[in-house]
Amino acid sequence: MFENLKPSKPDPILAIMGLYREDKRADKMDFGVGVFKDLSGNTPVPKAVKEAERRLLEQQTSKAYVGMAGDLAYNEAIKRLTLAEAAPGDRCVSLQTPGGSGSIRLLGEVIQGSAPSAQVWLPTPTWPNHGPTLSAAGLTMASYPYFDFASQSLLKAQMFDTLAKVPAGDIVLLHGCCHNPTGADLDMADWQRLTDMALSQGFVPFVDIAYQGFGQGLEEDAAGLRYMASRVPEMLISASCSKNFGLYRDRIGAAIMIGKSAEATQAMRGALLARTRLSVSMPPAHGAEVVREILNDPALEQGWRAEVDAMRRQIQSARQSLADQMRSLSNSDRFDFIAQQRGMFSTLGLSDAQVERLRDDFAIYVVGGGRMNLAGLRPDQAAPLARGLLAVMED
Repeated sequence: MFENLKPSKPDPILAIMGLYREDKRADKMDFGVGVFKDLSGNTPVPKAVKEAERRLLEQQTSKAYVGMAGDLAYNEAIKRLTLAEAAPGDRCVSLQTPGGSGSIRLLGEVIQGSAPSAQVWLPTPTWPNHGPTLSAAGLTMASYPYFDFASQSLLKAQMFDTLAKVPAGDIVLLHGCCHNPTGADLDMADWQRLTDMALSQGFVPFVDIAYQGFGQGLEEDAAGLRYMASRVPEMLISASCSKNFGLYRDRIGAAIMIGKSAEATQAMRGALLARTRLSVSMPPAHGAEVVREILNDPALEQGWRAEVDAMRRQIQSARQSLADQMRSLSNSDRFDFIAQQRGMFSTLGLSDAQVERLRDDFAIYVVGGGRMNLAGLRPDQAAPLARGLLAVMED
């Protein structure tokens, strides 16, 4: 029955994880997997999450199903965190999903069910799972220029020229903040211009915001998205709580849709529910309950916001440390972009051979192309990382 199955192509990030685990060298460094690590190298559980879990353990009286929409109070809380008051409540629906990935797949299925001929335009580069996840939902991908590795800058002219040709009814995927894998974000003027283009051309923005709070701040990171949401008639948003709440393994996200009218939004909600029923039936409760508890308690939310601020400062400090080391060792300012970019990732545009040499000769693990998760960089690792990078880049 299954003899026709073909081996799947290994996921490059999971492959890096396996190689790192098997490496016996004491000085090995892992900058592949996209998780935040503290200065001890651990991925901590935020104090606010611990307190919320303590309360839930004491108060929870049932493990009954939560329903296809998930935790309704969570849905409202995550919508408020992401959008504030940018979109009228009767035109906006939020549905709990199993992580940000589950949100992207669910929204992709809704697009396919409503407009199967619509293309989804992805930035080049983008998160490697965007294309496969949306393709698996039955959609066709297109691409637009976004980033130039040689200059480590946005290709704004090429991006806007390409997007000016996107027809009505197509979808344009945008990163809300902390662009994965480049760390180079759109500024407010870009968001305003893209909003005007969406209004005049009729394409639908699809914003993936998985790192809110890790760029410039929780409110600042959502400013462009909120501006767009306040003006466009239709919009899709995928939100994730993995990074800013540290709930990686609890898989908690949200699919948010903005419709042209209250009636259209109710139809969107029905489509989300129907496709949830056919996939996960109903999402798991724990992560959503934790986030709901935090965002609906002012003191707990204040503590959580302070923890997100501390994580962001640590990431930016790590970026600055690496940039300083690269400047000192290379006697050049060409790596200063590392400190100027935001979020967890930077990508140096390395070849496969350079990535392999980093691993083999220096015990430094990065993803293909040289994408590095700088949220895992300890102060004592900045100098050896800089030496390894320069060694493979300057040979």
